[in-house]
Amino acid sequence: MTIPASTQSDSHAANPQRRRLLQGMAAAALTAPLPAMTATPAVSTEAALLKRAIPRSGELLPVIGLGTYVVLDVAADAPEMTELREVMRGFVAAGASAIDSSPMYGRAEARTGDLSAAPNIRDKLFLATKVWTSGREAGIEQMRNSFKLMRTQKIDLMQVHNLQDTATHMKTMREWKQAGTLRYLGITHYHAGAYTELEKLLKTREYDFVQFNYSLAEREAEARLLGVAADSGTAVIINRPFAQGELFPRVRGKTLPEWAAEFDCDSWAQFFLKYITGHPAVTCVIPGTGKLAHLRDNLKAGRGRLPDATMRRRMAAHIESL
Repeated sequence: MTIPASTQSDSHAANPQRRRLLQGMAAAALTAPLPAMTATPAVSTEAALLKRAIPRSGELLPVIGLGTYVVLDVAADAPEMTELREVMRGFVAAGASAIDSSPMYGRAEARTGDLSAAPNIRDKLFLATKVWTSGREAGIEQMRNSFKLMRTQKIDLMQVHNLQDTATHMKTMREWKQAGTLRYLGITHYHAGAYTELEKLLKTREYDFVQFNYSLAEREAEARLLGVAADSGTAVIINRPFAQGELFPRVRGKTLPEWAAEFDCDSWAQFFLKYITGHPAVTCVIPGTGKLAHLRDNLKAGRGRLPDATMRRRMAAHIESL
């Protein structure tokens, strides 16, 4: 490997230009050609995952990805690795690809590398990680270590984690992208307090991806940020889709509404995820799990019909009423 030494009320839809853009993105998600898939015992693959185009390239990305925070922060010989190997195999067999990690997540990058080293896995993945430090040389060292831990010569998406020393790292990342060791560049954060800065940066149109939190419990991104991302042609990855588990206690013991079947939803996890993927500015959502049963459930949210804006308002109102 050669690395250079230096180197949701949908309020924005009222704007006609934005509306046309978002409608086009939604259509692309439903009409893009999808690959044939081979069924495995691990995960049902009766329907292919929906995909959305990365605006800057047109490359298609499955709408359901995998987060690694906490769930992959385990030792290489931990008992959990047995099921995690099945999760990785099932994830790839289902046609999913985006896996997101960070040096902040302890051993997650290393376990991502271990799991993706299995036969017929790495070339099917869209590997994303982050730089989470200050200073040019520290950033270079950390990113080099990410390549080593993830056992790869190319990272699909490198992101500045929580906007830490963004200008410094982006200079290096642009050089590495030009050299071919990085494919896409992005910025991330995890709470609404950072939205003003994210919005400012998105308007420069310098970033291929932006990642931030968005869920039925944290809907602040609907006010402006999702619209700005769409206007600037920036792909959107959503973290905290379950608000760090906050949503599940709200629905414990509650029956899923019958009308959820109108968008092919049969679980609360799918309800939460389809609310997110139903927004046409969202490219991919990355729920984290180390459980095969949860993976199966999450992947179903990436198949079938998605709720439109009217249905999404109904979904939000239903959760607020609980």
